[in-house]
Amino acid sequence: MTDSVRTVLAGLDRVRPDVEALYKDLHSHPELGLAEHRTSAKAADALRALGYTVVDGIGGTGVVGVLTNGEGPTVMVRADMDALPVRERTGLPYASTVTTTASDGTEQPVMHACGHDVHVAALIGCARLLAEAKDAWRGTFVALFQPSEERGDGADAMLADGLTARTPRPDVVLAQHVMPYPAGYVGTRTGSFLSAADSLRITVHGRGGHGSMPQAAVDPVVTAAMIVLRLQTIVSRELSAHTPAVVTVGSIHSGTDPNIIPDHAVIQVNVRTYDQDTRTRVLEAVERIVTAECQASGSPQPPEFEQITSFPPTVNDAAPTRRVAEAFAAHFGDDAHTIDLQTASEDMSKIPRAYGAPFTYWGIGGTDPALHAAATAGGTLGRDVPVNHSPHFAPVLQPTLDTGVSALVVASLGWLTP
Repeated sequence: MTDSVRTVLAGLDRVRPDVEALYKDLHSHPELGLAEHRTSAKAADALRALGYTVVDGIGGTGVVGVLTNGEGPTVMVRADMDALPVRERTGLPYASTVTTTASDGTEQPVMHACGHDVHVAALIGCARLLAEAKDAWRGTFVALFQPSEERGDGADAMLADGLTARTPRPDVVLAQHVMPYPAGYVGTRTGSFLSAADSLRITVHGRGGHGSMPQAAVDPVVTAAMIVLRLQTIVSRELSAHTPAVVTVGSIHSGTDPNIIPDHAVIQVNVRTYDQDTRTRVLEAVERIVTAECQASGSPQPPEFEQITSFPPTVNDAAPTRRVAEAFAAHFGDDAHTIDLQTASEDMSKIPRAYGAPFTYWGIGGTDPALHAAATAGGTLGRDVPVNHSPHFAPVLQPTLDTGVSALVVASLGWLTP
């Protein structure tokens, strides 16, 4: 451990109660993408109280705090803030009971089911430790709180609102995500880490009619069913076994009554890939299969394709990843690992790309270590350990939060140490 890391983290015991309290508060008050008004105000107020220069309202609810401490590199650390439309079932005393009104007027539950409350609390903890130990480092620290990661439009919103012109250009951008690994775990990975993700809404047209007279209709439900089955062959029959990809049909909507053949069906498809060639190949295969099945069914008009969201792949730059990995190994010892390739997706990489800055993104564990060990030994990880986006996802407070704060400090001081 370097002297700078030792000095800054000497304050961890002092800030821990406040970090835990902030986490519980955020968990109890989740907000959906681009509606994180309370969360962003909490972040902005905390940064101002620590002496940061704060710019808020970037892209709607984005917040940036800048602390300049002499000559040296500029390090930007990003945390996402938004929650998910999930009804919490963790049973925690600080569980969310928040609901909001969806666009169709229905009541919609809200939960921090992906751990972004951990990210915000950890970054505030890191920002505080650096502000209270300025003798131990030199340079500029930038804390960035991003909205709407889940919808994939939060980074775009901040960039469209002039983020790069309103903040110093970073020499490196850092970020982390809590995952269903044992709490205390930190994992880095050079190169491809998170997948690209493309979500499509596909409308398949038929010709409606009476349920008793299918010969007078073109049934889009049958066409949609054939499409769902055939899409499963893209990965299994068109890609090499060494090329990772996922094609998921997440929803099908068609019809209103069992005795009426509808005139259209809507299919929503999610595609995960790790490089542009595979991405292009899979998306072209989806369009080819859908079009061919519609033609085979005699659809009266071609299908319609609409892209709902698009996330770029997260590909960590080698040099900063190596530096962070070495710092983690020195600080965390046996808890520092090389993490597996992940099929989740992120929009974080759009921010460093806009600055022309290198970046690295890593994972930290949030699962009770005893639960994780028992599930691993019993071969029941997938059943017994809740994953991100589950209504049962609930990172244990410690050592998750201490690890999150420490990892951000240790990584940042890889550049900010005098």
